[in-house]
Amino acid sequence: MSEHLATHTGFKKYYHLMRPHTLTAAFVPVLVGTAAARYFGPVRFDLLIVMLIACLLIQAATNMFNEYFDYKRGLDDHTSVGIGGAIVRNGMSPQSVYNLAVAFYIVAAILGLYICASSSWWILLVGMVCMAVGYLYTGGPFPISWTPFGELFAGFFMGFVIIMITFYIHTGHTHWYPALMSIPVSINIGMINMANNIRDRVKDKASGRKTFVILVGKRIAIITMAILYFISFAVILYITFAKPYGSLFLLLVLLSANLPVKAVNRFFKGDKPLELMPAMKVTGQFNTLFGFLLAIGLYISAVLAI
Repeated sequence: MSEHLATHTGFKKYYHLMRPHTLTAAFVPVLVGTAAARYFGPVRFDLLIVMLIACLLIQAATNMFNEYFDYKRGLDDHTSVGIGGAIVRNGMSPQSVYNLAVAFYIVAAILGLYICASSSWWILLVGMVCMAVGYLYTGGPFPISWTPFGELFAGFFMGFVIIMITFYIHTGHTHWYPALMSIPVSINIGMINMANNIRDRVKDKASGRKTFVILVGKRIAIITMAILYFISFAVILYITFAKPYGSLFLLLVLLSANLPVKAVNRFFKGDKPLELMPAMKVTGQFNTLFGFLLAIGLYISAVLAI
């Protein structure tokens, strides 16, 4: 059965409701921020675990709000292609999806209190802003996802902000090093968002959305994606040979270089939503592999440097 017609019951419908391929955008920044912090001293395993869980809950809740508000605005129906569809295909009530998202936010906030008590209460303010952006991405009178800035907000808050928070809770200070490391991570997370917008561009345009992809067109959007992926690797190459934190172990990320090439090629070749699903999947895989390799390279480098 084709993916856009498939239905799920029981545990599977909750699993797909969380949109698992996007959850890498939550844990990759935490791992990279922790690995960067290792250069400056020991890291706390308990804070790493709590931060991971909190970020995963926020990302999953954001996906649920996305599902809820897209349904309410008529963007999701039985013809929609993708991993959403808990409401239109799996029989979940809109209110139950919304309530589950709120419950995830509450648990994440409780975990955030533990993080704040162990580091700084300023983290509470930053965390609240991140949660608000997650809600306003598709909620509120002017959803961020309907503007050309969706990729920018996703990359900045899930990449830069989460990496800097993670670094801070381990070290007690900020530094330019994790900020520099956040550039490729932010780009890769933003490209997951752009991949989604390339796939949905026709239906989004008909619904009145003004995403970056709709404004510039499919071809220029894919070229932009290719350039940004190149910048991701260029930043790592720069850091590799820069002092005092450069290390050849950072070149581990090159093992993932085939994936963005594959994604870009598939986006150029495909046109209809179902044809673009494999390309979308590759962007998520790339973010995961690149992020893991970067975190491993950073951690090895930090351990050997101390």
